[in-house]
Amino acid sequence: MPRILSIDYGQKRTGIAVTDEMQIIASGLTTIPTHTLIDFLKDYFAKEKVEAVLIGEPKQMNGMPSESASVINGFATHFSNIFPDMKVIRVDERFTSKMAFQTMIDSGLNKKQRQNKGLIDEISATILLQDYLSAKK
Repeated sequence: MPRILSIDYGQKRTGIAVTDEMQIIASGLTTIPTHTLIDFLKDYFAKEKVEAVLIGEPKQMNGMPSESASVINGFATHFSNIFPDMKVIRVDERFTSKMAFQTMIDSGLNKKQRQNKGLIDEISATILLQDYLSAKK
């Protein structure tokens, strides 16, 4: 069974998570500089079977698009143009960064480790993906 990949897109860094081949567990894959994202994905898709990509949809508390929505929507369009055969699933990403930070605290990471924004992005992508898998069941 092909994997599902999750992208927590940011202007500087992008967190990436992926499922196992049975699509049961989401695991953080990496955080990369955003300007390298398309090349990373081309390489990853050449090596691994991926059936769908989740891209976060940033919203405000009232459900309206947040400030970063236009940037992320632009990326989603760009992604679809480069990978036209890849299924794209947009998911609400409200609270994922806060949940990622809380996960770091709960895991016992010290203050310096919790300041690693790349790790927050990777954990956010993992939370997006695990929530999607849970809702899909």
